[in-house]
This record gives sequence, C-alpha cells and structure tokens, in this order.
Amino acid sequence: MNKSILLLVFLLTISTSVVLSQIKPDTLTYEPFIWKSEVPAGSPFMQSETLKGIKLLGMKSGFHVADTWYPTWAEDDKLYSPYTDGSCPRLDGSNESSNSAGENATTGQAVIEGNDPMNITVYSLGLSKASPAPYQGRYPCGSLIYNKVWYYGTYCLAPAGSAQYGDSTFNWPWMGPFVGFRYSTDYGRSWTDTPHTPAKPLFAESGINGYPVKIGSPHFVDFGKNMQYSPDGKAYLVAHGAVKNDNPYRFYNVSWITGDQIYLIRVSTSIENINNAAAYEFYAGKDPKGNPVWTNDFTKIKPLLEWDNNMGCVTITYNAPLKKYLMCITDGRNTCARMNTYILESDRLEGEWKMVTYLRNFGEQAYFVNIPSKFISKDGKSAWLLYSGNFATDWNGMKILSNPPGSHYGMVFQKFEFIK
Repeated sequence: MNKSILLLVFLLTISTSVVLSQIKPDTLTYEPFIWKSEVPAGSPFMQSETLKGIKLLGMKSGFHVADTWYPTWAEDDKLYSPYTDGSCPRLDGSNESSNSAGENATTGQAVIEGNDPMNITVYSLGLSKASPAPYQGRYPCGSLIYNKVWYYGTYCLAPAGSAQYGDSTFNWPWMGPFVGFRYSTDYGRSWTDTPHTPAKPLFAESGINGYPVKIGSPHFVDFGKNMQYSPDGKAYLVAHGAVKNDNPYRFYNVSWITGDQIYLIRVSTSIENINNAAAYEFYAGKDPKGNPVWTNDFTKIKPLLEWDNNMGCVTITYNAPLKKYLMCITDGRNTCARMNTYILESDRLEGEWKMVTYLRNFGEQAYFVNIPSKFISKDGKSAWLLYSGNFATDWNGMKILSNPPGSHYGMVFQKFEFIK
C-alpha cells in the first residue's frame, strides 16, 4: 500500500473517531426511587408472586433524536433499530430526518453500538421511502435481524378522507393495517421491498371506515442475540388491536397506542416465509388441558389477553437469567395526553401473565416502551426501559412533565431493578 493510501486511511479513521465522539448519549443521574404501582380496579391480572415492582436506579441515557426505537440484537453484537419522525446523526456528522406522514413517507434504520446505555453510539444508516396510500401515514414496527437478514415491518395510520370521527386532520391516530416486511442482507445498507401494499396488506386487514384491526402494529418478541432463546426456533410477534368499535364510544378505540386486546403470531423465519401469510400461525386460545392452540386460519385467531379500553402498544422480551417473559404495554388514553405503562411477567408466551407493576402517568407521556435483551444484567435482576416520550408537552392546557427525570422526545433509556 502506498503512502497516500495509508494517509487517507489514517485521516478517515481520525475523522470517524471525532464524529463518533460527537454522538454520545445525553446522560443524567438522580436519586433512585421505587415507582408506586397503581393497578386500576377491574384489572384481569393477578399480582406476580416473584416480581413485585420496579425501582428506578437513577440512571438515564439517551438522544434527542427521532422516535420508534425497537432494537434487534444481531450476531455481530450490534443493535439495529427502526426510527422515524425526527432526525438521527450519520457517521459523517450530518443529520438525516425521517417523516412518516404523506405520500413521501420515509422510515429510517439505525445502529446502536456499545454494551452500556450510558456509553453508546447511535447513527443512521439511511432512509427508505414507501407510500401509505390510501392511508396518510406509514410507520415502523416489527424489526428483526436473524441469521444476518434484517426484516423490517411497517404499518399505516389514518385512512384518507374518513370522517366517522371528525375530519381527516384529526384521524392520524386511527390504526390501519400492517403492510409487510422489507428485508436487507447487508445490515440495512440496501433493501428488497415487500410485495405487499397498504391497500393489499399481508394479513388482508383494513382500517378503512373505522374497521378495527388485530395485527396493526406487530413487534417481534426479543429472544436475545440472533433469537438464541426462541423456544422452538420460530419468530413470534405480538400486537395490539380490537374486534369492534366501542359502544359507548371511546376516542380512537384502536390506535397507534390504544386497544382492547393483545394477539400473538409466529413464523419460521426466512425470506421465503416472511411475506407469505400462509406461513404464519395464529394463537387461537387453549385446549381443555390448557395447551395453546395454533392455526393457519386468520379468522380463528383469538386474543392472548383482553382488557377493554386498557391496552395498547405492546412488546415482549425474554429475560434469560430469570427465565421470564416480560411484556410492556402502554395504554395511551386519548392518544395524546398522559399515558400509563404496565409490565407483566410469565413463564410462557401463552401465559398465565401476571402484573409486575402499573406505572400510572409514566413519562408522563412515554410510549413504544421495550426492554432490550442486550442490556439485561447477567443475573437478570436489573435492565433498561427504552422508550420515547413527551411529544405533546402542552395538550389543551395539560402540562406534560418529565417523570421519571430525563424523559423526553427521542430515545430514552432508564435503568431499573426488580423488587422481589
């Protein structure tokens, strides 16, 4: 190698190091405290006997960037995540901005490097454009890297021109269908688009005219690095939805952040299967002996969990040291004010699911809450909550506060430990 090439490599290395040092997280420490669990009357969940609450450990990390962070832990030890509705830095020091609304809707893909959220690096890999028509927005949801292939799902919001709940300006929370998966074999540098469209989505559901969907915004169960703890080698997805519109009326009964039921589906993960509805199995309840029933017939799908007017965006992570599944659910109330998040636990995906803690007004407006498996401690007793928050800090005169400290729009990590 000649001297000029060596000099170029050296300069590029120095330049990249400088840029990386500029995109480290915003961190905060505060006095640890136990978040009081306030379970509403009528909860269908028994209190867990083994995990009885959480203590926030006073360590916050994050970035004032975009939202919709759902990391997947790849075999190269990096986390890869979707993002949208905001900017994210690139390695060259520039910023890339995604906007999921309108005909030119874009969704982003990013990398999270590091083993400790207090010292991580986050950078964008680029944007992908995809039309939401006949809806008004198209957003990221289920994201998984398995055997070096990245599967990236999107869903739609707000049927164009619908007037059942007011004019289209206010229809943006209304859940549309899950479209399908694009995929990448080079860690998000290039993509093959899904063969499905919002008008002809993977599971043939529709949000037009207020028809509620069941698998609107699914998320992959986090089984650890390269799905190492999947119970059967399959990928599982969990989603929130509804079977009917409420009577009496509930504001956006099924939206990006509200719903009545939780649904579970699974698939043997491959490029051939991921966009083939016939390859999926749907949870259809339990047989008389209490064993889960699975079906390839979508019309026979049944809720995994139900709590009318108290469910919404959902994620599941397997805590391998504790041998527990942890489910995070956010009930977004009216979709734009204070929001409630609760954590459930179970020994099995099909349940029985039990309450760990009910975090009333968490954030106070936290959403897209998940527990990245990479950041669970070796003994399983502590972990990090990842969420976005406080996108509307003054909603019709309601002041939204930052609680726990450090909650903000973008990417927020909060360290916690379980109370036993």
